[in-house]
Amino acid sequence: MPIPGDGRPIDRTLLRNNVYERLRDAVVDGTFAPGEQLKDVDLATWLGVSRTPVREALLRLAASGLVVAQPGKSTTVSAIDDRAVRDARDVLAAMHQLAVRETVAILTDDDLDRMRAANRSFSAAIAAGDVDAALAADEELHAVPVRALGNKAVAAVLDQFGPVVRRVERMRFASSGTASVDAHDELIALCAARDAEGAAAVAFETWHSLPVVT
Repeated sequence: MPIPGDGRPIDRTLLRNNVYERLRDAVVDGTFAPGEQLKDVDLATWLGVSRTPVREALLRLAASGLVVAQPGKSTTVSAIDDRAVRDARDVLAAMHQLAVRETVAILTDDDLDRMRAANRSFSAAIAAGDVDAALAADEELHAVPVRALGNKAVAAVLDQFGPVVRRVERMRFASSGTASVDAHDELIALCAARDAEGAAAVAFETWHSLPVVT
């Protein structure tokens, strides 16, 4: 049959991002284990896409340190490296500290309510032992000041190095997360009080206190 003339083109950027996010999450949640070889042909078949967005996603994952790519040879999931996690953790702590310090004065009541709701979800997930839900709620809470800041450079840094830290956070939340619930409560209270320096300090310590696997 003739190809319709009113078809809407596929958003290639959206496709690339979706493929990247699926592969990123599969590494972070352990679907792809450290040392496992990733073949673009197999991944493309799994996701139902061409090899091009898969290759682009693997390059992004390599830039984050989640995979190790050897051009013309193979791509494997990286081991959790203490130094890499420590470096990423320190960068994330600084970025979240900046985001909170710069946005405390402009966070709306709706913003604060979203942070409170996210922490309630986080607390419930920790109590239920649902690590995936805990990670999602934690990410939503900390994303509120980042979105309010609207700094694309900060968002890009967090997008690149956040997954490196999330791999370790999964282990932390699997055993305990009650301290994080309390830290979130303190952060929200200081934001509501418009204490920029106090809130920024808590935001920094929340991330910087993440223990590195040894």
